[in-house]
Amino acid sequence: MRTQVAIIGAGPAGMFLAHLLRQNDIDAVVIERRDRAYVEGRVRAGVLEQVTVDLMHRLGLADRLVREGLVHGGTNLALDGEVFRIDMAALTGGSTVTVYGQQEVMRDLFDAAEAEGLAIVWNAADVALAGLDSERPTVTWRERGEARTLDCDFVVGCDGFHGVSRSAIPEDVRRTFERVYPFGWLGILADVPPADHELIYANHERGFALASMRSPTRSRYYIQCGVDEDVADWPDERFWDELCVRLGPAAAAKVTRGPSFEKTIAPLRSFVTEPMRWGRLFLAGDAAHIVPPTGAKGMNLAVSDVTMLGEAFVNHYRDRSDAGIDGYSARALARVWKAERFSWWFTSVTHRFPTMDGFDRRIQMAELDYIRGSQAAQRTLAENYVGLPLTSA
Repeated sequence: MRTQVAIIGAGPAGMFLAHLLRQNDIDAVVIERRDRAYVEGRVRAGVLEQVTVDLMHRLGLADRLVREGLVHGGTNLALDGEVFRIDMAALTGGSTVTVYGQQEVMRDLFDAAEAEGLAIVWNAADVALAGLDSERPTVTWRERGEARTLDCDFVVGCDGFHGVSRSAIPEDVRRTFERVYPFGWLGILADVPPADHELIYANHERGFALASMRSPTRSRYYIQCGVDEDVADWPDERFWDELCVRLGPAAAAKVTRGPSFEKTIAPLRSFVTEPMRWGRLFLAGDAAHIVPPTGAKGMNLAVSDVTMLGEAFVNHYRDRSDAGIDGYSARALARVWKAERFSWWFTSVTHRFPTMDGFDRRIQMAELDYIRGSQAAQRTLAENYVGLPLTSA
């Protein structure tokens, strides 16, 4: 087999890139170790920056997004139960975010891929990369027990934190930066109306909580917990009780309780690998960086990566210029580190850390009180929350 761009991983980064390349008549093959049902069924983030919304429109994938997405012009912070609103649209010249689950995004990407005949290899076992520092890289895998080889011009690793792509960069070239947080998020999905029409991020003396949603009839709630806790120790009633305490009486009064149909504990980490390009290999999305879910940057960063990379490939094939692919890593990392900074900061002011003493707690309270009273601080938060613009090529 032969293609121009081999894409490892059929998550958001891989599929958005495949559609971008298809739109520009660049051949690509996506290689995925799981099946469609598994990839589409993973419960992930659901807040889309304008960059992501704009790309879905550009690719002709926004019909359901327009009908079902919930546009938010603001978000809410709560300090020990006292809620205040950040008017993001007013502070940023009209920018908003849209609540639309990653599962729905993946469904749109896969449905369009089928209709357009995008080449996706499912259930690819033992994926391996070779020749990345040459002009003829290859990807090999096993498909139903048979060995397969794909020759290509470039390989893009969109295969997540545990994929094979990042480790293909030599250790003496690759640098990693990591912060592991000493807590996790216990999250539930329940078919009940949300507590508010916008998100509520709550800092309480007992820990963080988040009131979110997936639709007008489906709610997504989180509370901070120990990373090694057992979901079995959190029956629904205990979860609802703790959530309501942390949200405070005003927000808790609007919480509709009901049985959860999904309940998991997710660890939090910040992670970046540099560079995001080595030889003919490029990294995008979770293969290159992880952010804590505070601020909802994960999928949006993947989209900004592949938007830049798509432009670079178009410049290479259409304009015969390698400036884009040569500058991709630095350009992408400039936005990645700003998102890492915001996600780290937002996590630090909304969560309880095990080592916090009275001084640390007072600093958190002062920070949030400053945000509540300062339009300049609110504007900084709003600009980062709705998503910083892509840097110029």
